[in-house]
Amino acid sequence: MELVLVDDNEIQDLNKEHRGKDKPTDVLSFPFESEFKHLPLGSIIISVDTAKRQANEEGNSLEMELQILFLHGLLHLQGYDHETDNGEMNEKEEELRKNLNLSSGLINRSMN
Repeated sequence: MELVLVDDNEIQDLNKEHRGKDKPTDVLSFPFESEFKHLPLGSIIISVDTAKRQANEEGNSLEMELQILFLHGLLHLQGYDHETDNGEMNEKEEELRKNLNLSSGLINRSMN
């Protein structure tokens, strides 16, 4: 797996190119599609600019916010999709967040 830290401009370009959304976002995941199981899962790209803003808004350290974003991206690489599932990704994210002592997850934030 690859983790790439970028700024808002770079993630906005990727978000526009790959999702058709011309705005910055916090995390993008790009699964590596292959028939070989031993190859890396893919890439997680996080905007440090957005992570800093969100950390401030949520009262988190930047380190914790990056961990939350990484967890969210990792779940996407594992095939979870909160935009289309019936809450499975949210449940898994909550379970892992609690085990890792992380504050509120991204899915929960968007529900409030």
